[in-house]
Amino acid sequence: MNTRYSFCGSSPAASLSSNSPIGEEHGAAFLRNRPPLLAPSSLMVRTAMRISRARWFTFSRRVFHYQNGSRSNRGSNPFNSSSWMMLEFVALLLQICSTTFTLAISKAEKPVWPVRIWIFGYNTGCVLSLLLLHGRYRQLNATQGDDSGLPDLEQQGGSEESRDSHLMNKCQTSLELFSAIWFVMGNVWVFDSRFGSYHRAPKLHVLCVSLLAWNALSYLFPFLLFLLLCCCVPLISTAIGYNMSAGSDERGASDDQISRLPSWRYKAADTKSEFHSSADWDSAVASAEDLECCICLAKYKDKEEVRRLPCSHMFHLECADQWLRIISCCPLCKQELKK
Repeated sequence: MNTRYSFCGSSPAASLSSNSPIGEEHGAAFLRNRPPLLAPSSLMVRTAMRISRARWFTFSRRVFHYQNGSRSNRGSNPFNSSSWMMLEFVALLLQICSTTFTLAISKAEKPVWPVRIWIFGYNTGCVLSLLLLHGRYRQLNATQGDDSGLPDLEQQGGSEESRDSHLMNKCQTSLELFSAIWFVMGNVWVFDSRFGSYHRAPKLHVLCVSLLAWNALSYLFPFLLFLLLCCCVPLISTAIGYNMSAGSDERGASDDQISRLPSWRYKAADTKSEFHSSADWDSAVASAEDLECCICLAKYKDKEEVRRLPCSHMFHLECADQWLRIISCCPLCKQELKK
């Protein structure tokens, strides 16, 4: 994409006297040898496109919108998806297995603080979380299967579903409160010098530190998500000139759609001529009215590659391709491409 740059401030060439031939010669030499400012590379833009259309990035945006949006415009809960539930199941199962295995191989250790009681309470919380996860999964499948039910039982099924959801939400809130209190107690016992028991129980101590670090990351997840979407993404989008937030909506056209659009090499003409469009032609003559690309605001040059959209608007090939990968519509008339 062609980009225009404006240079402000004084330069070494401007500090030389304009009336001196030597100054003019040195100034011209400086301008010739000065390295040009380069636009962000296409590799960076393609990398940002892949990231903005990745599943984890789209899921992060859904979570952020669900947690911070209004209740009337939240949409579906992203944590009720089958893929996220599978991740939760694997994480809980790994924690239960690791705690059980560590308790089994550390029977000879004698810690100062009641570390085994804390690990047993943590393990109990993981088991209860597994039961709640199973209840959420069954409720989700029951909700999806209600579409084929009888109309006479819709009201009764809806009341039962709301009652079960309310009960599960109360259990989930109680479990989260217990986990928060248990997390604080673990931090006090582990990092208090009076209860320092690493040398007497190294395996149990390392296990507790690992579990506390995992919980700390879980509690920091909303803050990290805020930093990613509200700080990092806008800075990267401004630096490379690609809107990652718009790209994450998956509104861009595919490479196959873009390649089917006609393209040719621009041929300048002094007089107005009729505009011919054919994908098989190597060159075409444009009218004098279409002398500038509205995306980069640069005039067409002879033998530059241009692309024509179905609405008959013409742009630079690189400009049109980058635009269509972000959003599949014409930047002038907003006509969508055919899927």
